[in-house]
Order: sequence, then structure tokens, then C-alpha cells
Amino acid sequence: MFGNFIFFIVALLVYTTYQPSEQTNFAPLDTLIYFFSLILIFFIFSRRQFTRIAHRSATHRHDVLDQQFSSALTRQSVLAIALFAVDIYGLNLSSFFTGIWLFEAIPTFQALVFMALFVGYLAMVWSNAHVAYRHIYGTGLTRQAYVASNIAFSVPVLLPWLLLSGIADLILALPFDLPRELLRSPEGETAYFLFFLFAVAVIGPLIIQKFWRCRPLEAGYHRQRIEALCRRAELKYADIMYWPIFGGRMITAGVMGLVSRFRYILVTEALLHILSTEEVDAVIAHEIGHVKKHHLLFYLFFFIGYMVIAYATFDLIVYLIIFSEPIYRFVFMTGISRTTVTTGLLSLAIIFNFLVYFRFIFGYFMRNFERQADASVYALFASASPLISTFEKIVAASGHSPDKPNWHHFSIGQRVDFLNRCEADRTWVRRHDRKVRVSIAIYVAAMVVVGVAGYQLNFGQTGKQLNEKFFETAVLNEISRSGGGNAALYGMLGDLYLGRSSFSQAVTAYRAALDLDPHSAIVLNNYAWLLATCEDPAYRNAEQALELARKAAAIEPSPYILDTLAESLYVNGRIAEAVDAATSALAQAKTNRAYYHGQLEKFQAARDNPIIE
Repeated sequence: MFGNFIFFIVALLVYTTYQPSEQTNFAPLDTLIYFFSLILIFFIFSRRQFTRIAHRSATHRHDVLDQQFSSALTRQSVLAIALFAVDIYGLNLSSFFTGIWLFEAIPTFQALVFMALFVGYLAMVWSNAHVAYRHIYGTGLTRQAYVASNIAFSVPVLLPWLLLSGIADLILALPFDLPRELLRSPEGETAYFLFFLFAVAVIGPLIIQKFWRCRPLEAGYHRQRIEALCRRAELKYADIMYWPIFGGRMITAGVMGLVSRFRYILVTEALLHILSTEEVDAVIAHEIGHVKKHHLLFYLFFFIGYMVIAYATFDLIVYLIIFSEPIYRFVFMTGISRTTVTTGLLSLAIIFNFLVYFRFIFGYFMRNFERQADASVYALFASASPLISTFEKIVAASGHSPDKPNWHHFSIGQRVDFLNRCEADRTWVRRHDRKVRVSIAIYVAAMVVVGVAGYQLNFGQTGKQLNEKFFETAVLNEISRSGGGNAALYGMLGDLYLGRSSFSQAVTAYRAALDLDPHSAIVLNNYAWLLATCEDPAYRNAEQALELARKAAAIEPSPYILDTLAESLYVNGRIAEAVDAATSALAQAKTNRAYYHGQLEKFQAARDNPIIE
């Protein structure tokens, strides 16, 4: 089940890391045909996979079927992510939402639409999987309940992002400059993120238990036993609640909440009805162990750790992409925009980074925290035998192999083996506690090193020098290999020099590019922008800027080129024409409209309030 969390987060990364282009990749009708055709193919393929597994239920061993079902479920979920990525990157569906006021004012609404689309893909997988699930595990859970339980369990992982993004959108939409300026600054953005991350971590359980439709455990024997055990462990909580996941048929329990006011102990009906009193006590002792060992707080810091790693490695990933010769050759051979290629590869790298971190680092701590919680039973009871028998009942009821691997839990067989060792020798408990402490210390030290390196790469002189060195070396090497006959390479070099204010080198590079290709709209545009706006007056040439901008606009009248034309007209004193060009740029712009609107306002202000010399 926890694998679904990963799928949802990866889908969110696919969406949020994409930079939409100004134009759609296909005509609207073609896009619609491709969209529904791909969904149909995906649905048919998924249904056939699970139908075949269901037909094998009478002839194959249960453990084989269990493994095949789990593998098929994972593969189909990954295919759902791939289909979602095709929708975003291939069909560029987000471009069809541009110009809609609601989605531009509150971009989180558009993101919700796309995440709902991904939920729909996974719902198809779960719906198709139900027939095999029912045959293999002999459950009476209906298809609707099975799909709804998977959705209900997984969707809350999006809650932090939803609140962070949604509230930020509202702040930016309000007519107050100070909050917007604070939120757009690096320091304000970081403070905002940390504040709401902790706020969501604290009050999130209150929202999640309502989303799951948990209800309080009624007064009676079971509640009295759990309450007595919590008092004995000095554990404070808000409530003890039924957990209706998968109809309450799973033998499981949980605890969530960093603070007692919003801490909930969750139990399923199956746990209370199938397990003995001692076994229920052992399970609750396990959950108490999570709280006493501060695992929930550590999970929060491990998530922040991922943000530190992502922040620190972002520039390195960009450098590697920029410096990669095969990427440049691919860009030049296919003619695909280097921005599109770089953005797509960057998204893949970020997703890979996320998967490696959560699979190996976060997963390592989750497995060892679970083992530590298992051993915490000894803090309340003399023996872990009831917990061992609980594991045996879970194996029998679920039909899963006790040796089935799991990225976030040791297998049940491994957990039982560990508890048996602890039964014979209690020093195993102390050994594992020491292992966890040492692991956390190593992790914290590594995060400090990574954080310092990330700061240097992003804000220090080291990062600036690396950036310039990697990019310039890559382009110069490719110019050398191509014999100096590629205008696009000189255009890239000019952009690099312009970005670091090396104006003389930028002018030389742009002129070399135009000598090779006088009709390159992007080079004409960027050179015109330099001549029109250069901070060094020695390199300004308003008349030449206008000439180049007009040529670029005649070749490709896209918003950013019309904006350069407007700026060139403006510096030549042709204010009315600048307003007209800026109006056209804003009308065509599908992204970054706030910038184009600001440009138009600047030109209108110059027209309405002319400076009289």
C-alpha cells in the first residue's frame, strides 16, 4: 500500500517540474484522439494482465499468484505514471488550460485537475485488479470498496503540497505587495515552506482521519484495554478510532500525530475480532513504540532531508545535462528545443533522485524503525510472543508469503526471526537501538555536508564558476567538433556571455551566429535585446536593435520576440508602436503573463505621461 504514496508523489513531480511551452504540440482534435486512444489501450492492456492472473488461480500455487499479482500491480501503476507523463510532455495538455482565468489566478486548481486524471488512471488499474485480488485472496470486498480504499489511503499524501501550493496561490492573488514580495524571495519561500510543513505535520492527522471516515472506538472492553495500556506507557492522544481501510478487513493498526492534541490511535475491526486480547495489546505496544521512539518526528526531518538533497544536487544535475555531449548531438540532430530537452531530462533526474532517496535511505530507516517498534513491546511486556503470533495470523489471513520482500518493512519472516532472537537474548534490543542511533548520526552529518555544499553551489562563488565553466566548455567543445559551422552553438554561447554580463564576447558570438544563419529568429531576438537594454551604454544601439527585432518578429512573431520588438520601439521613442507590440505579446502569451502585463503597463505609462525635454 505504501508504494502508492511513491506513485502519487512521482506523478506530482512529473506535473510540477514540467515547463509548458507557448504552443500545443498537436491540433486540439488530434490531441483529443491521441488522449482517448492511449487511455483505451492502457485500459485494455491492464485488464488483460489481471484477467490472465485471475484465470491462473485454480492451477498455480498461492505464493506464486501473490507474487505475480503484486508485480503486475506495480507494473501497471508505473505504466499509469508513464501515460500521465505522455499527457503532460507529449500531448502538452496543460497548454489547453492557458487563458482560463481561474487556473491562471490559482494554478493549484489546474494541478488538481491533472492529479485527478492520474487518480483516474490508478483507479482503472485497481478496478481491473479486483477480479484477480478477489480470486487470489478470497476476499468479499466489492470492487467499489477496493478502489475507494486504495484512493482514500493514498490521496492524503498530497495534502502538504495542496495546502502549501493553494495558500501560496491565494497570497499571490491578493492585492498586497508585502506578502507577495516576501513569498517570492528565497528566504521568504524557505520560511513559508518550513512553517506550513510543520503546521501540516501537526494538524494533518485531524484532516486525514476525517478523510478516511474514521469513527471513535465505542466504550467497552477493547477501548478500556487500549486506554489502560496508553496510561501505563504515559502516552497522550486525542482519540482511539476505527480505521475503515479496505472495509476494516485488514489486521492492522496505526498511530499518527506529532502532538497529543492531534494524535490518533487507529485500529481495524479485523484486528479486534481476530486477535486475542494479548495480541491486540502487543500491536498497540508496537504503535506506542513509534511514538516513544519519536519516529513520526524523524520521518518529518527525513522529508526535509530530501529537500536538502534535491536543493544541493539540482545545479549538479543541470551541469551534467548541459555538459553531456550526447544531449547536444540529440538536440542539434532533431531540432527539438534545447529547453524542452533539458527540462525533460531534468524532470527525469529529479524523479530518479526522489526514488533513490525514498527507496534506499527513507526505506532503510522505515524498516529499522518498524523493527525498533517491534522490540518496544519489551518496554511494556515480558515477552513478544503475542506479537509473533499476530504476525503468523496476518500471514494466514492475508495469504502473503512470510518472506515477501518489502521496501519499507522487513518481511514478516525476518521480523519474527528478530523477535525470536530477542526472546532468547534481550541484548538484541539494545544492539538495534544503537544501530538506529548511529544511523541517524551518520545521516545528520551527511545532511550537514550536503547542505553546505548545496549552499556553495547555489549562492557561493564556487557554484557560479562551475556554472560558467561547464556550460562554456560544453558549447566550445561542440563548436570545435562541428568545425565552427553551427549558428545555434554560437547563439548558445552568446546567451551564456550575456547572462554573465560579458557583453563584448556576447556581441562577437551573436555576430558569428548571424553570419552563419541571418534568419535565426532566436539569435536576432537575443542580440536585439542586448542592444536595446544593455546596462553598459557602450553596447547600446537602439536603431540596430529595432532593425534586428523587426526581422525576428517577421520570422517568428511569438510573445517573447514581440516583447523584444516592443522594448526596441520603446528605446527608439516610438511609444505608441511599443504599446501595440506589447499588447500583441500579452494577447498571445500563455505563460508568464504577469511579466508581459508589466511590460505593457510600463509602455502605457510612458505614452500617457510623456517626458518633456
